[in-house]
Amino acid sequence: MEVRLHRKFLKMFDRLPQDIRRKFVERKNVLLDNSFDPILNNHALHGEYAGHRSINVTGSYRAVFVQENEVATFIAIGTHADLYE
Repeated sequence: MEVRLHRKFLKMFDRLPQDIRRKFVERKNVLLDNSFDPILNNHALHGEYAGHRSINVTGSYRAVFVQENEVATFIAIGTHADLYE
């Protein structure tokens, strides 16, 4: 699988605390090894993000991506409340 980071994602990512950025890199690497590892809670989204998927970065942070074939493009990252409310 290939991972790409959308421009919008990068802007959001740059504003995050360093520990959350490190945790995202760890979870991205898990995704590359096993996209359905239980630690990721990889799941399909509905509503505004229909057609996208989400993984857990930490207890409250999520990363949203769209997957086409073997390419996962991350489009957003933030707290559950920031992304979905």
